[in-house]
Amino acid sequence: MSRFTLTRREFVKGCCGAAVVGAAGSILTFSEDASAAANAYDTVVHLFLRGGMDGLNLVVPISGDDRTFYEQARPDLSIPISGTYAALPLTLAGGAATGFGLHPSATGLRDLWNNGHLGIVHAAGMATSVTRSHFDAQLSIDLGTPGKFGTGSGWLARAWDSRPAGTPAAALPALGIGTTQPAGLLASTAALTMGSAGDFRLNAGAYAWQERRPDSPVGFRGINETLADLWSGRTGLQLSGQRADASLRLIAQQTYGSPPAGWPSGTFAQQLWTIAQSIRFNLGLRYATLDLGGWDTHEGQGTAGSGYHYYQNKIAELSSALQAFFNELNAGGEMARVTVIVQSEFGRRVRANANGGTDHGYGNPLLVLGGPVNGRRFYGSWPGLNPETLSPTFGDVPVTTDYRRVISEILIRRMGNANLSQVFPGYAGYAPLGIVQGSDLAANAQVLPLAAPALSTAPGEARHGNAGGDEVPAWQRRGRIERFIPRREH
Repeated sequence: MSRFTLTRREFVKGCCGAAVVGAAGSILTFSEDASAAANAYDTVVHLFLRGGMDGLNLVVPISGDDRTFYEQARPDLSIPISGTYAALPLTLAGGAATGFGLHPSATGLRDLWNNGHLGIVHAAGMATSVTRSHFDAQLSIDLGTPGKFGTGSGWLARAWDSRPAGTPAAALPALGIGTTQPAGLLASTAALTMGSAGDFRLNAGAYAWQERRPDSPVGFRGINETLADLWSGRTGLQLSGQRADASLRLIAQQTYGSPPAGWPSGTFAQQLWTIAQSIRFNLGLRYATLDLGGWDTHEGQGTAGSGYHYYQNKIAELSSALQAFFNELNAGGEMARVTVIVQSEFGRRVRANANGGTDHGYGNPLLVLGGPVNGRRFYGSWPGLNPETLSPTFGDVPVTTDYRRVISEILIRRMGNANLSQVFPGYAGYAPLGIVQGSDLAANAQVLPLAAPALSTAPGEARHGNAGGDEVPAWQRRGRIERFIPRREH
C-alpha cells in the first residue's frame, strides 16, 4: 500500500490551481507558449450563424420563374423588388444582372459584393447527411464529420494540428470568441478562448490584492504576479498552470482597446473588433471562430419595412459588423490575407408557415468574403424553386455544394494545408470552385476532376442541375433518408 503525502507548498499550488479554474470557469482555455511570431500567413475567420438562417430572404430571387415561385410560397414573407424596402440587386462585374438581390438591410454586404470582395455559394450545406435538428447539424459542422459524432476534435483544431511542416510557431494560432470553447476547437491545446479581452483575467479575492496597481505599496506583488512562481514543476497541474498564466499574460500585454468611431454597437460587432485587433497584433493568428445566434425564426420572422422586423434587424447587425471589420483591416492592409466564411447549419423551408415564419430546411447560401476572394460572382449550382424540382427533397432547396468543398479550397489555396483527410475525415469530393486566389496543391484526399467554371448567372439564363456544383446524390431524393429522420424543433 502506497502512502500519499502532500507538502504545504504542493497544497498551496493545488489550491491556487483550483482558484484559477474556479475564477475563470469555462472561459479560460490555453494557448501555446507565448513566443514572438509575426503572422506572415493568412487568417481564416469562421462565423457560424446558429439557428438556421433564412437564406432565401438574404439572397433573394428577383426575376424570372423563381421570383414567381418565391412569391407564391411566401405571399406575406417575400422581400419586394420595388419600393423603399426592395431587395438590393446583385450584378456581375460587367453590370449584367444575376437574377438575385440581397435583403435591403444588407447594404454593407452589397458594398462588399460591388467591390469584388464577396462571393456567394448557392445551395451549400451538408451533402452527405440530412437532419433538421439544430444540435445534430451544428455539431456535425463543428466536428467536420457530417452525420458522425464520435470524433474527439473539431475541424478547426485539426486544421492547425495538420499544418504543413515548417510552419512558424505562433503565440496565438487559434482564437475562439465566446464564454465556452467552441466545438470547432475541441481538443486543441493551442487555442485560446475568451469572451472579451477586458474580461480575460483572474478576478479572485479582494480587488486591491489581485495585481500590482499604480497606488500599490512599494514592493507589493498581487495574486496574479505571485501565481507564476508556483508553476515551477513538471506535473500536469503545474504545466497547465504555466500555460494558463502565459495565456493571461499574453492577452494582458496586448493593447486591446475600444472600437474606432463609427464602429457598430452590440456584442457581435465588439467580438469582431477583438478578432480584428488580434490579427493586427501579429501574434500568428491563423484561425478564429465566433457565433451569431438568433436565426431560428419559426414565428414572427418579419420581412423588411418600417417598424419592427426581427429578421431585418438581424441582417442589419450581421451586415454592418462585417463591413466595419473588412474596412478596418483593409485600411491597415491586413485584409489582403484574411478570409471570412459565413455559414449556418441549414436553411429554412421555401414555403412560409402559418405563424409568420419559416421552418427548418436544407440547402442555404454560404458567404465568403475578404481580400483574397474572387468576388462579385455566384458559385455552385442553383437548383431553382420549381416545386417539382424541390419535390424529391421534400420542398427544400437541396444541397448541391458540400460546404467542405469551399473550406477545403481555402485551406489549400490560402493556408497551404492539403491534409484534407485529417481536417475532414471521410471527405472525398474536393474540387476547387475558384472562389479564392492562390495555388492548388495535391490534396491528401480523393480528388475529383476540376469543376466547371464558377456559376455566374447572366440575364435570361436559368441555371439548374450540375452547373459547376455537386450532383444531388440519389439518396437525398425521396425515399428512406440515411442516418437521420427529419424533424422539426421549436
